[in-house]
Amino acid sequence: MEEVELCFPQLLNTSCRKPKHSSSHILLLSVLLSVVSFLTVSLNLLVIIAIVHFRQLHTSTNMILLSLAFSDFFVGFLFLFQLLMVDGCWYLGNLMCALFLTLDLILVSASVGNMVLISIDRYVAICDPLHYPTKVTLKRARVSVSLCWTCSLIYSTVMLRENLDHLDKFSSCAGDCTAEYGPTELIIDLFSTFLIPITVIIVLYVIVFVVALSQIRVMRSHVAALTNRHSKRALPKKSELKAARTLGVVIIVFLLCLCPYFCISISSLDILLNNLTGVYVISLFYFNSCLNPLIYALFYPWFRRSIKIIVTLKIFKSGSSNTNLLQP
Repeated sequence: MEEVELCFPQLLNTSCRKPKHSSSHILLLSVLLSVVSFLTVSLNLLVIIAIVHFRQLHTSTNMILLSLAFSDFFVGFLFLFQLLMVDGCWYLGNLMCALFLTLDLILVSASVGNMVLISIDRYVAICDPLHYPTKVTLKRARVSVSLCWTCSLIYSTVMLRENLDHLDKFSSCAGDCTAEYGPTELIIDLFSTFLIPITVIIVLYVIVFVVALSQIRVMRSHVAALTNRHSKRALPKKSELKAARTLGVVIIVFLLCLCPYFCISISSLDILLNNLTGVYVISLFYFNSCLNPLIYALFYPWFRRSIKIIVTLKIFKSGSSNTNLLQP
């Protein structure tokens, strides 16, 4: 008979069995997770430093991007937990398992919430540009971000309350790390962190896309002087349209990385948490956190300029926080 590998060989009766994975797959995934973890942490740290340090970047939109960068930054550390689970076993005990699953749920819900806030921000900026500066202020953006994180924390605590009260529920055997969800919790999670937010995001961005196209045509036409004057007052700035395009790319990439994660988690939570396929799917979702700063670098000149100042240590010069990053 083929020998069965255990997560904890010394615990013959209580240890989980190791899934059968080839050593090449495990090695490849370990290297990949290590590299992506380092890139995710370092790139999002650059975003955080840039937005916090440079006063010119203290805008309502960038406040939401800062919140997203914080969630992405911590996702980089979750890669390290995934690195420990590439062989299908959890070695850190029930307490660390509870911390991992709670932090994962908080970051997932916070990321979804940040994407909804980005969609609302672009909707107001494009569809109601006259009132955007008064409707979407820096103070309101900060309050919205704080509420997003507070709601994520409360939601995660409520969803895992039974498991947190009894830590032994996180493992059916030594080497397992799963949370028990009832049918009600699964339905609530499906609607609150997937179906409803994704529907809101898609609907708002479809409206933004349609309105932006029509207003671009109006700005290009300039048929009459009256139309020109009206366009200058009521139409969004070119920078707002560019921001809508950039953040639209961020949202599309987010949806592409999110959907496989939720589809598998809905079909089978065991596959998601205790299977090599699940590791790949979770890693794809986490990889989105590494892609966001790369999208900023591709579309935002201010981010490229800020990186240059940070990397060359010019950020430590007096008055560097007043640097003009938005110059043409």
